[in-house]
Amino acid sequence: MTPSRPGAGLLLLLFVATAMLGACLPGGGDARAPIPQALVPADGPASRLVVVLPGRGDDIAALRASGIAPAVQAAWPDADVMLTGLGFAYYMQGRAPQRLHQEVIGPARQRGYREVWLVGASMGGMGSLMYDRAYPGEADGLILLAPYLGKRSLIDEIRAAGLARWQPGPAPAEVDADNYQRELWRHLQSWQHDAGRTGSVWLGYGAQDRLAGAMPPLAELLPEDHVVVVEGGHAWKVWSPLTQRMLAAAGPARLDQRSP
Repeated sequence: MTPSRPGAGLLLLLFVATAMLGACLPGGGDARAPIPQALVPADGPASRLVVVLPGRGDDIAALRASGIAPAVQAAWPDADVMLTGLGFAYYMQGRAPQRLHQEVIGPARQRGYREVWLVGASMGGMGSLMYDRAYPGEADGLILLAPYLGKRSLIDEIRAAGLARWQPGPAPAEVDADNYQRELWRHLQSWQHDAGRTGSVWLGYGAQDRLAGAMPPLAELLPEDHVVVVEGGHAWKVWSPLTQRMLAAAGPARLDQRSP
């Protein structure tokens, strides 16, 4: 089944809602060009790949400076790290998950990696969740760093009801600008019955992060020890050490989950 394609109006609304909430937004980029990529190879043979999705204004140079690649490899020395420039232009095109799959993750599988994980910060965290919705389980694990999860009124609605009892309403025929956040939460709600998914998802953020108030409904879906809250705000100086800590806790690759 081909994943539904969000329209440009959907992503325009995402831009507006994100800006209003002060959330991170990836740099623009040129969606006519391939997604920028920079491989940071492991010192030795690599059995897995960690793909990094950027936050607001992050290009490849900013991701290099963020310390995220050394943080990943300090925890997983056998991991190659792929820094990406999946900027806002790709989301505005309406095909960010598809482009990510076709240009980054699919080719990685063809190169023989036995595990592919996504690390996404803020908007990149939401991008990771959008990818999981479009291609359920295709990423072996998700590291979500203060992901943008939608407008405050929706988060308040979910928190008031409790995610287990929250009613997203009838599934629409098409995901559009009016319903994409609700449909993302419908997908997350399905994780309540998927221990295999939540067992490989980690959430980390700073206690002073401006998006911290939106994290509890997502945190409640995950094992308690998969949620890490530290002092700090909405920045890579918080996220890179968090990533190292969470990947170290995630332990060795579960290579038995995939057939050769």
